[in-house]
Order: sequence, then structure tokens, then C-alpha cells
Amino acid sequence: MRLIGNQKSWLISAHVISGATWFGTALSMVIMVISNLNTTNGDELYAINSVVKLLDDWVVIPAANLSLLTGALICWFTVWGFFKFYWVIIKWIMTVTLITFGSFWLGPWTNAMTSISDAERLQALNNPLFMFDTKGIVIGGSIQILSLIFIFIISFLKPWGRRDIKKDQTKASTT
Repeated sequence: MRLIGNQKSWLISAHVISGATWFGTALSMVIMVISNLNTTNGDELYAINSVVKLLDDWVVIPAANLSLLTGALICWFTVWGFFKFYWVIIKWIMTVTLITFGSFWLGPWTNAMTSISDAERLQALNNPLFMFDTKGIVIGGSIQILSLIFIFIISFLKPWGRRDIKKDQTKASTT
């Protein structure tokens, strides 16, 4: 089954919106974490970290997963497929890598940063673990943002063209 016309447009729209939501929220989170380092109020430090955690849990995670799901559906139900084009393969690798990195590192760092600022308030800024988590979020979040920009660019430009699958299969069968 292939999607046509409006079906394909709606699915691509959902994919673009979920990616844009993921990007915009990640950018906002990094900006908030950076600006929060200059706070002079412990309650404010915790409140902003709580908002960062809330955005991660309720916006970034669903948007990233929706982007992955809509991307899979686009591959499944359109001529692009999963492995026909190099740019699609790169998008898959990068998206899965970003979600994995977010799940195993950025998310736990965000949770730890929020917990520490809850317990220690302004003294958290002197806690090496808090500062490590904060730096991890700033650096990792920035890498995530730049990676998403790259994904957007290759989505529009569609570089590298189509894989020559028949040629690849011939090489595999002769070796």
C-alpha cells in the first residue's frame, strides 16, 4: 500500500511538525539551562530546572518518538523506503542515535540536575555532580540541536541520491 496525495501530505506534515517541536523545545531547554547558571535564587534555580525536566518529559520525548514513528510510516508507505536512499539511511541512523543518547544520557542528566537543585537549591551551583550534569546537558543538547539542523537540511536537499541496490546485490552475490 502506498500513500497518495493528501494522505502523504498529512503524514509528512506530522513528521515536520514533530521534528520542529523537538528542535524548538531542545533549543529552549539549552538556553534555559545556560541562563539558569547565572541565577542568584535557589528557588528560581530549581523552578527553571523543573521546567526543563517537564519539557523533556512531556514535549521532547513525545516529539522525538512521533518523529521516529512518522518517519517509519513515511518510509513504509512511500517510494522512499527505508534503504533506497542514502539521505534516508543517514536520517534513520541519526534519529535513532539522538533518541538513544537522549534516553540514556540527556534525560538522566536532566533528572539528576533537577533533583540536586531541589535538595540543595542555590548550593547546587557548587556541587560538582550538578555542574557535570549541567555541562552535559549544554554540550549534549547543543550537539542534538546541530544534528537536528543537519537532519532538516538533508531532508530538504536530499543529497547523495538513490542507492544502486541491484549493483550492491550483484557485488554481494559475486563475493
